[in-house]
Amino acid sequence: MLSLCWYLMTELTFGLTAPAPCSYLPAQQEQVIFLLPSYPIDASLYQQLLQHNFRRSGNDVYRPHCAACQECQSVRLDVRAFRANRRQQRILRKAKRDQLQLRFGKPAAKSYYPLYKHYIEARHPDGAMYPPSQQQLDSLLECHWANVEVLEVYHQQTLIAVSVVDVLDKVLSAVYTFYHPAYQRYSPGILAILLLIEQAQLQQKDYLHLGYYVADCAKMAYKAEFLPQQRFSSEKWRSIG
Repeated sequence: MLSLCWYLMTELTFGLTAPAPCSYLPAQQEQVIFLLPSYPIDASLYQQLLQHNFRRSGNDVYRPHCAACQECQSVRLDVRAFRANRRQQRILRKAKRDQLQLRFGKPAAKSYYPLYKHYIEARHPDGAMYPPSQQQLDSLLECHWANVEVLEVYHQQTLIAVSVVDVLDKVLSAVYTFYHPAYQRYSPGILAILLLIEQAQLQQKDYLHLGYYVADCAKMAYKAEFLPQQRFSSEKWRSIG
């Protein structure tokens, strides 16, 4: 067990996983520290832990703690400073031109699982989330201490993309986005981030958190396109762009 003391003046107790092959960098071994499930957590504490490279998976809170690698860097966008580049502006114009419809709010009663399953099977057959399961999806959508909402994107009457996001006091934290590969012409992954930036601006949040960025992982390269941004490195936030 690890006992770490953060600036929030509370001692938190963590566990440490055994080394395992890294899902982002095959040559590396990964370990994570995680807040013990018995520790009482709420949205306010989680928002503070987000500032120290933590993320959530279901109700569990963790951060990378790898002995030989520090490549997993949290990314956040100051939504007041963000300016879309030309490619991002084209994506937004195309969505508006084709009258894509949006809904932001609590997860709907209908199942997102068919879309989620199709996305994982088509886009990530070699990833850690393959094979997909309803339990995996539930862990994204359900958290007893966080306000979990979704951004839904529709083409006519067809649901083509879903972004799961934690709504906290000062930030939005993107949890996961999945979409229908047949609608790649809308760049739905990038479009979802642009729409979440707009939503964060409307809600007067300070930041949109995008999760981890790993420079040598091609599947994460799109995150570097959102500038200016901040990355958590060597225990501090550093401005990029």
